[in-house]
Amino acid sequence: MSSNIRINRICQHCGVEFTAKTTVTKYCGDRCAKRAYKARKKAEKVQASNQETQKQIEKPVIELQAKEFLTGKETCQLFGISRTTLWRLIKQGKLKQANIGKRIIIRKSDLYNLFI
Repeated sequence: MSSNIRINRICQHCGVEFTAKTTVTKYCGDRCAKRAYKARKKAEKVQASNQETQKQIEKPVIELQAKEFLTGKETCQLFGISRTTLWRLIKQGKLKQANIGKRIIIRKSDLYNLFI
């Protein structure tokens, strides 16, 4: 049994007015439905890629927060400061350091005490 319903709709993909035969029709034809599907899938892939990129960006910071002792480079990355600022804090005596060979080690608790 077929329906005799005729509803004027606007295609959600191309914006053209068309006559729909059902109440749930969203697109003017198969072509627009396929194009809308492809656009949805592309948007989903882009969103998944953006989320993966955000996880990659946050991963090093989370790993640095777990460490008790940090190198100079890690300290700059974790607190978002430059090497010059780090050296200035060490030279002014506001921040203690330990040298292991040529490497500088800074205790994270000393960094947090600097802000208190």
